[in-house]
Amino acid sequence: MRDCETDYTLDYQLKLVTNMTTELKTQLVLASEVSVQAALQQELQKVFVDNAHDVNLSFYDVEGDSLRLHHETHVMDASQSSYTLYIPVRKYMHLAAANLEENPLVSLVNDEKCHTARLHQEIRDTLDSHTAGIFSARKLMDIQEGVDQQFNVGLFMVNCAATLVLDTLGSHVRNVQVYTSGFATDFDLADSTYRFQYTPIIRTKQVVTPAGDPLCFASVQFPSREADGTKSIIDTDDPFTSEAADHALWQYRVYITLQDGSITETLLGVRMPLKAGQVKVVRGVVTKQGATEPQGDYKQMVTTTVQMDWTPGLDWEVDL
Repeated sequence: MRDCETDYTLDYQLKLVTNMTTELKTQLVLASEVSVQAALQQELQKVFVDNAHDVNLSFYDVEGDSLRLHHETHVMDASQSSYTLYIPVRKYMHLAAANLEENPLVSLVNDEKCHTARLHQEIRDTLDSHTAGIFSARKLMDIQEGVDQQFNVGLFMVNCAATLVLDTLGSHVRNVQVYTSGFATDFDLADSTYRFQYTPIIRTKQVVTPAGDPLCFASVQFPSREADGTKSIIDTDDPFTSEAADHALWQYRVYITLQDGSITETLLGVRMPLKAGQVKVVRGVVTKQGATEPQGDYKQMVTTTVQMDWTPGLDWEVDL
């Protein structure tokens, strides 16, 4: 601002790093799954898209309490956009988040200071899935007086998707409900780490598939834990390679209602981490007793716990 002839420009670009196409093509290979693959691709493309609707931009002091010194919001509606800054010449730590307006269950909180700013998911026992891909970025900026500067900021995805494909042919089920659990609740913007404050249950969305084809359920949420207990944003050349854990890191909860009205609960514990930007497709078959048995490439990575005649909890209407 001391030199009106000097330009400082921020160039933002969404960098969608995902395994979605590869995962769908390698896991859904049966003739009966061709239409499921197409339906799932169409559904997930609404989330895994290199386009941001809105961006929230914060600039923080790099000393002391790292207080926020400048804040802007913009409607981006593009995969790349540039903005001209009008801020004092100095060093800044810059944090950015995109598509928060598209996800009402996730909000930016404690963002008055750099190292407390985080994306916080609403606290409820059961939550709906995220409705869009969420992206974030962080960049140390040294704005110098009298020098034209351009800062390139890459926005990377921070949520992911879990899908379950169920073959119910011959099982004569009346109803199927699928939930997921074991995922993070918060994301710290400054150091790209996830928090697991509690264990929410995520409702999956049933993806419409042709009659007689396998059923498909998908949820979008923050990632799971890694096998070693840590979790960071995508920052490697091969972001989806990781070790399997000795125990389940996250799970599907499958509730099958049979013709006689009884309900069978199956817990499918997955020992592979689900990372930011990743899609995981697990296949299963439903038996005549309503149990879900894992199939396909990930069969050895999924633990199964079945409870016949499962009884749901009571629902109460509370007067407010």
